[in-house]
Amino acid sequence: MSDSDLDALRAQRMAELSGGGGNNAEKQQAQQEQMRAQEEMKHSILSQVLDQQARARLNTLKVSKPDKAQMFENMVIRMAQMGQVRGKLDDAQFVSILESVNAQMPQSKPTVKYDRRRAAIDSDDDEDYGC
Repeated sequence: MSDSDLDALRAQRMAELSGGGGNNAEKQQAQQEQMRAQEEMKHSILSQVLDQQARARLNTLKVSKPDKAQMFENMVIRMAQMGQVRGKLDDAQFVSILESVNAQMPQSKPTVKYDRRRAAIDSDDDEDYGC
């Protein structure tokens, strides 16, 4: 390949990259708009289905355990779309649905491991006897 061929390939590649960059930005913009629309629809459904106390409890749950709150939101939205929810869910119904979400979530117990060997070896004590 000659230098002119390499220059032509570079120019073509740069044109593809620069042209694709604008298209990529448009796709990203459209994707963000779609995500925003989905979030807005989710919030409108939840505001129709949950009463004020249940919304407050959901917001508290979102702060402490976002993955559990996400599962709860999805479950309530599915129930609302299937027509299983009549009226607004109050706090007691919220708790019962949350308990079923807890049963579905994988349980993992935190484990604490102690390394006792490090606690037994203390180099600071050796330096104190040298004085």
